[in-house]
Amino acid sequence: MSGAPSLVPQRTRAKARILLDALPYMREHTGTTIVVKVGGSVMEDPGLLAPFAEDLSLLRMVGIRPVVVHGGGPQISDLSRRLGIEPVFVDGLRVTDASTLEVARMVLAGKVTEELVAGLNAGGVPAVGLSGGDGRLLLARRRADGDGPDLGFVGEIEEVNVALLEHLIDVAVPVIASMAVDRSGQAYNVNADLAAAQVAVALRAHKLLLLTDVPGVLRDGELVPELSPLECRDLVASGGADGGMVPKLEAAVAAVEGGVPRAHVVDGRLPHATILELFTPEGAGTMVAAPVDEPVGEEVAAP
Repeated sequence: MSGAPSLVPQRTRAKARILLDALPYMREHTGTTIVVKVGGSVMEDPGLLAPFAEDLSLLRMVGIRPVVVHGGGPQISDLSRRLGIEPVFVDGLRVTDASTLEVARMVLAGKVTEELVAGLNAGGVPAVGLSGGDGRLLLARRRADGDGPDLGFVGEIEEVNVALLEHLIDVAVPVIASMAVDRSGQAYNVNADLAAAQVAVALRAHKLLLLTDVPGVLRDGELVPELSPLECRDLVASGGADGGMVPKLEAAVAAVEGGVPRAHVVDGRLPHATILELFTPEGAGTMVAAPVDEPVGEEVAAP
């Protein structure tokens, strides 16, 4: 009977309430694809990898299909300086000459991918590392001169090999390094936020999570909980976003306008940030979503 006394401690019974509170969000996301971008600065903390693996394990257990895209900016900069190459950035994008490109390939497709995949596997999450050249996963073109200053071997993704990802995603978590190739095989460094957005659009993902090393989008030191694509553009145009936040906002806008319902800029330094965003009503960080009266995806181009 509901009124009968219980010998089960209250703290134990409270755990059932926590699970039940998360149930509606699990139902909402079950069967969907979630793309998670992990920044290099977040992955520098080895204490965050185990909780991240636990998050992905939980997602897979409730029927969510996670895909990981990773950067490695701090690691690239560190190795570049050790080799006598001073990093240069323009609006948050790395200027990539031939020497820097080689460093990026070594770091992204080598060290960072291997450590991330090893950590996920150790946490019981089957994961496989990929780079843009594997199976022509990420096809890109060189960033056009008309798009701004010459950044060297910096690419913009034109095509994602969805068939390859769909073949892998049900048996393992794809872990994608933000490198791409063109049709001739030339490698390009690609901003990981923008790469994650293109992967999310191509896979028709339910959400894009951008895990970074800040609480989210800040205005006058306060967290902005929600932005529309138009507000993101205004923030960038007005100089209200610093260099590192610019590609994140551009990625969030590209994802939402490409048909992804929501994109989130989340503090990845917080353990279990992924499940806090997905399975709690408060969420975490800043959400970018189109207003309900503003068309997204294919409707944007409708006559």
